[in-house]
Amino acid sequence: MGRRKVIDRESVLDCAERVVTELGAAGLTIDAVAKSAGITKGGVQSCFGSKEAMIAAMLSRWSEDYARRAALLSEADSTPAARVRSHIDITAEDETNTNSRSATLLSALLQSPEYLSDVRKWYADRLRDCRECEAGERERALLAFLATEGLFFIRYLHLADVSLHEWEDSFSLVRQLLSDQK
Repeated sequence: MGRRKVIDRESVLDCAERVVTELGAAGLTIDAVAKSAGITKGGVQSCFGSKEAMIAAMLSRWSEDYARRAALLSEADSTPAARVRSHIDITAEDETNTNSRSATLLSALLQSPEYLSDVRKWYADRLRDCRECEAGERERALLAFLATEGLFFIRYLHLADVSLHEWEDSFSLVRQLLSDQK
């Protein structure tokens, strides 16, 4: 009798994100993930149980990664303004995971209102950071955050072509918003 193959859950999540990136949220099926991962549908189900649980795992993984990176960037300065700057830096410099973020958010939003509430809470936390900035930087932090999110969605929902040069120039302008002392 052969040994049972051990399935790496993280690799299956990578495949799920790749499926959503390549096929869109509607293409996220147990079958598509199984084919991408080179395993059976039962193998995917043994990792997650259901498509909904897989989406929850995708969203959770992204959220944990984001929180870890944000904490590293703002560990020397834990002010609300530093947290806003961390978000901008993560978004601006995140070429490898940004498509995954987009794919994860879109697939989660399209599946169930319960995931929408998680995303709304995430945005509420980011907006709270903007509101908690000191009076002189509050408006600039909010504008910088909204510009960051706009750039992200325009580029990664393919609403317009944004070259790497335009992306970098735009984030240079966004960062200037937070460094201006007016």
